[in-house]
Amino acid sequence: MSKPIEDYGLIGNMLSCALVARDGSLDWLCLPRFDSDACFAALLGKPDNGYWRLAPADEGAKISRRYRPDTMILETTFETEEGAVTLIDFMPLARDEEHVDVVRLVRGDRGRVRMRCEFVLRFGYGSTVPWLQRADFGARAVAGPDAIELRTRVKLVSENLRTTAEFTVGAGATVPFVLAWHPSHRVEERDIDPQQRLEEAETWWRDWSSQCRIDKEHPWRDAVTRSLITLKALTFAPTGGIVAAPTTSLPEQLGGERNWDYRYCWIRDATLTLYAFLTSGYRDEAKAWREWMLRAAAGHPAQLQIMYGLAGERRLTEVELPWLAGYEGSKPVRIGNGAYGQLQIDVYGELLDALHVGRKFQLEPSHEAWNFQRTLLGELKGQWRSPDQGIWEIRGEPRHFTHSKLMAWVAFDRGVRAVEDFGLDGPSESWKAEREQIRDEILSKGWSEKKRSFVQHYGGTALDASLLLIPLTGFLPPDDPRVIGTVEAIQRELTQDGLVLRYHPEHAPDGLSGTEGTFLVCSFWLADALTMMGRVKEASKIFERLLSLRNDLGLLAEQYDPLLGRQLGNFPQAFSHVGIVNTAHNLMSAQGPAEQRADRTKPTEKPTS
Repeated sequence: MSKPIEDYGLIGNMLSCALVARDGSLDWLCLPRFDSDACFAALLGKPDNGYWRLAPADEGAKISRRYRPDTMILETTFETEEGAVTLIDFMPLARDEEHVDVVRLVRGDRGRVRMRCEFVLRFGYGSTVPWLQRADFGARAVAGPDAIELRTRVKLVSENLRTTAEFTVGAGATVPFVLAWHPSHRVEERDIDPQQRLEEAETWWRDWSSQCRIDKEHPWRDAVTRSLITLKALTFAPTGGIVAAPTTSLPEQLGGERNWDYRYCWIRDATLTLYAFLTSGYRDEAKAWREWMLRAAAGHPAQLQIMYGLAGERRLTEVELPWLAGYEGSKPVRIGNGAYGQLQIDVYGELLDALHVGRKFQLEPSHEAWNFQRTLLGELKGQWRSPDQGIWEIRGEPRHFTHSKLMAWVAFDRGVRAVEDFGLDGPSESWKAEREQIRDEILSKGWSEKKRSFVQHYGGTALDASLLLIPLTGFLPPDDPRVIGTVEAIQRELTQDGLVLRYHPEHAPDGLSGTEGTFLVCSFWLADALTMMGRVKEASKIFERLLSLRNDLGLLAEQYDPLLGRQLGNFPQAFSHVGIVNTAHNLMSAQGPAEQRADRTKPTEKPTS
């Protein structure tokens, strides 16, 4: 039986990360990168697909857990009749890309507690049993390109393709375990000082977190800081790319087929991610993310993709892994993501908008970047009238999605503003003409008089949560009756227990069977739109409700099922945490990211260059 998604905590080091359950079982780990094959894959299968559990022999232990304040160091405390121990889990900061470690420390707090270690290592997403050898430091495992050392002073016993150990920890003692990965063609052993690496990691994370601009006494500061730490942990440090989530195939419907690989970087997330970092005081992260985006998207504009790999890889071939049973039987389990080859017109607007944000906040300008943007707008002139797969990457027939046209409008609008507000050289009159054509078409074809709302696609009547972005992008002011009508229609027809759905699949077929939960970032968008409309009390209530859905560690998945009271989808989801950061800033300041993106105000940060 799969553990609830919200039972997991995240540890990471900006190269990869791991998910650790409340019971002390590490059930998901990909090495050496976020998108590498998993060596523990029980999350998506069975224990035989790989896990590493450290816990008391007493299965009835009382469990509590927390992150050390302002860090990515997870502490799980087990209390038994014998005493209490704390399991300290973290990934040391990597010194290069060929050495990635996981450290687990069992610290005795009270009495003497009997402990058990269960270590089932399976490379290749749970399919490959490695060759395991005993060593004086513990054990060494090798399979193909991967080699792992398990370093511990505890005696290990290997039988039936499993490694176990039993030991006792007394008050004041600490028993360390270190998992160290390196390429198998490099024969080496590393003697890691776990306590030193713990101190280094704690100091680094706290120094990084201290840059957050929110007042330390503000009641939302901890939630925002935890979200920023999560976003940082999902960043691939060598390139600055940010994965949408560190997992694949956690389902949008339990037992369903809506299971996707999110271990890649979506350009769609760029603008709001930049605002989350910049308004919180993290210019270096924003700059690294923007530079990743420019490198990834570089090339012929007709080949612009919606998503790329961690280093800008373009081929993200989607395949299924039939040997994995799926989370709670949700099949297929997929790696790779076929959506990378889809046409999604909105990506042009997201890219141009993100680079516009960089100009507003005075990130270092790039002449070549502007040339690239001009070329993209030239390509968009011939593309924006085409049907596409839309923001939600439908697997059905292309349509003329209103949101896609909206973001095409954004692309030309940001091009015009670059010329008029920043003095860059470009055919602004031509872009204005395109902008007005798109505007007229959206207002005539994307609006339904019958519903008194904008609709998902031309000729349809279905609603779509992406329409909440109309005032946030500056297309129409928040007090426009058409905006008010759309927001109220979504509240009335596209919510479940007050939370927003992306769309109703039964009203807007997407080529897949089944349904899904409420999409959390869409509820943040609703709060943002209401804030812009002056309905701050209502927006704050939604925001507080969303905060209450986080697990005990402050983490959110992609979706939430109000009927089951369960988090759904890949976890933790970067976009959900971007939502926490930006909506908090919108509610705390009249010059929040929503107002700034709509260009109704100027950024709070003054130019530094």
